[in-house]
Amino acid sequence: MNELKQREGVLVRPEQRLSQAQIEVIDGISRELLENPGIFCYNQKAVEIFRAAGARIEDADDCRRVRIPSSLLDQALASAPSRIVLGARDPEQRLILDACEPRVRFGSGSETNFWLDVNLDSESPRFKRITGSIDLLTKAAHLCEHLENLDFFIRCVNIQDDGVTAENKDVNKFLASLNNIGRHVQAGLTSLAALDDVLRLGRIIAGGDRAFEGNPVLSFITCVIKSPFQMVDDTTETMIEIARRGVPVVISSCPMGGATGPFDEFGMVAQINAELLAGVALNQLAAPGAPVLYGAVPVRTRLDNLNDLYGAPEFVHYNIDCAQMARHYMLPCYSTAGVADTPEPGIQATAEKMITLLNVPRNGAQYIHYAFGLLERTNVFCPEQAVMDNAHIGIVKNILRDTPVTADGRNQVLATIREVMETPHKTYIYNLPLPTENEDIYVCYPLEDPEGGALRAAQKRRHEIMQRPRNTLPKETIAQLQSEIPGILPAALK
Repeated sequence: MNELKQREGVLVRPEQRLSQAQIEVIDGISRELLENPGIFCYNQKAVEIFRAAGARIEDADDCRRVRIPSSLLDQALASAPSRIVLGARDPEQRLILDACEPRVRFGSGSETNFWLDVNLDSESPRFKRITGSIDLLTKAAHLCEHLENLDFFIRCVNIQDDGVTAENKDVNKFLASLNNIGRHVQAGLTSLAALDDVLRLGRIIAGGDRAFEGNPVLSFITCVIKSPFQMVDDTTETMIEIARRGVPVVISSCPMGGATGPFDEFGMVAQINAELLAGVALNQLAAPGAPVLYGAVPVRTRLDNLNDLYGAPEFVHYNIDCAQMARHYMLPCYSTAGVADTPEPGIQATAEKMITLLNVPRNGAQYIHYAFGLLERTNVFCPEQAVMDNAHIGIVKNILRDTPVTADGRNQVLATIREVMETPHKTYIYNLPLPTENEDIYVCYPLEDPEGGALRAAQKRRHEIMQRPRNTLPKETIAQLQSEIPGILPAALK
């Protein structure tokens, strides 16, 4: 069987923050926590699934306490696949997430409520927030289609048009995205009632049921756990139904250290790991073998205003540890890097983003979201910032590349140095290697602009990208979608 083509990403040699003994300690504590205190579950279907599998169920006020035995976790982890395919409209843009292979990819994320418009016509930049819309989501997808270091697209603008309802929001946000980018598209689901319409949309775009099965052009994020240790009703129900349809899904948990999770690294990682194991267990009990991602999004609580905090050293520690835990369980890891806490692009945003972009990927998480365009935590998407993030992630990918030192290259190194030493100039300028297709030579900062710095250069590139032709769906596909999928709004097809 021929190996599937995919986006290359960057293959790293994982750094180990946790020793094997420390991993085993965290695993043991997480298992103990799932028995005591257990999970407080608000979804009756999940309760019955756990009960049938041998978990102990107890009444707990307005919900049920589910005590999950270690043997049940082992059963679930044994059936969870370690290799998942996330498809794409352009099959060569698909991603193969293999827990055994630390191949890192970067993508967008967060359903931000605001698009930040940047005006550089005056002496100092002016910023204006614009409420999210279908039109802005299509613009974001079109922009991201042309950011060469973006490997997948998670909807990054919340569509809030007058015609958007709970019933039609999902098909329109997925369609607006898929109609403008050829890479994998992922989002949460607003309404469980829309699940089959969204999947039908994906199957039509992929070319049919069988094509979608091998090349799922879309997937889902589910925030099943409300920290600490609570399974919410609606999202849990959604995750169960996605699992039963065999579609890739992220089990996401996002405790805030110091508020909904322990402040210290040890306690935080033990808690989030337990929460994610509970979600993975339910996913596999509902549909053994269903494709699932270990979705760790641990953040810090900011102590002066209690907001979540991303550009912090502790955030790096939490996420590196979680990637190691995912690898321990042979689960593909959905991780986080590249978020700025400041509301505007600039030096602070760059520093906060680079703290995580340079460190979190080193442990080999396969799927890193939130990496493009986010400001003010996850509240604002800025297209100029996305362009700058693309440049910086290109630098990061270059830094993360493995060393080229091999025994096979020995003779070439000796020959080059000896050749240069026999010349009168004794410099290597005439021996510079030409860059290959998969290797960049760092010439200078990629957004140099003598007229106004990186922000102005980013805006120039954004304007140039927006003038390019859009990568839209074929007319016959659009016609089929309009005839078979209810609730499609005209704006999603513009």
